[in-house]
Amino acid sequence: MAVDGAVFEAREINAWRGDRHILRDVSFSLRPGEFLKVTGPNGVGKTTLLRVICGLLPAETGELWWRGKSVRGRRDEFNFELGHLGHLNSLKGDLTARENLKFLAGLRTTLTAQAIDATLDRVGILSRGDLPARSLSAGQKRRLALARLLLADAALWILDEPVTNLDTAGIRLVEELIVDHVEHGGLAIAAAHQRLLDDAPCLRSLELEP
Repeated sequence: MAVDGAVFEAREINAWRGDRHILRDVSFSLRPGEFLKVTGPNGVGKTTLLRVICGLLPAETGELWWRGKSVRGRRDEFNFELGHLGHLNSLKGDLTARENLKFLAGLRTTLTAQAIDATLDRVGILSRGDLPARSLSAGQKRRLALARLLLADAALWILDEPVTNLDTAGIRLVEELIVDHVEHGGLAIAAAHQRLLDDAPCLRSLELEP
């Protein structure tokens, strides 16, 4: 039975890394307007959990539910509503910032030049729009990856250490983007070592233990 009001649920997820049982009966639910921060020491399985949600790793047992139905057999439908920002920015180095967004975000939807520029401006790198991604700083590449996430227009954000390589202003930007997303009915799950919206009303926490 679905948890009342929940849009996303993880039910007793178990996963192994080699011969190590890394996720043990992990369960949680998430409603619109909520941000779940996954915490715990290195190697405890934060990234593994996010990769299981995204379908990049299989769970040995357990189930994911989306909008009241099991994701099993409906992975394509679920993935269409999911936006993922991993450790790597997954950019094409020879393409410009604008071309990266047009190509990568455009795989999901048709984008106008105005929408691309508005999003580059939102993440603070509009002036870098015509530079190859390989020439951007680490922080600018992260901002470009955030722009791709915004343009994906996904209901559920999966963020793995989203403030990596960002300065104080960049961290504040990530927090603003998450808050804006959930305030408009979205959901977000992030693995993070640093402080991230620790005092926000939308925050829920899931601490994984060794």
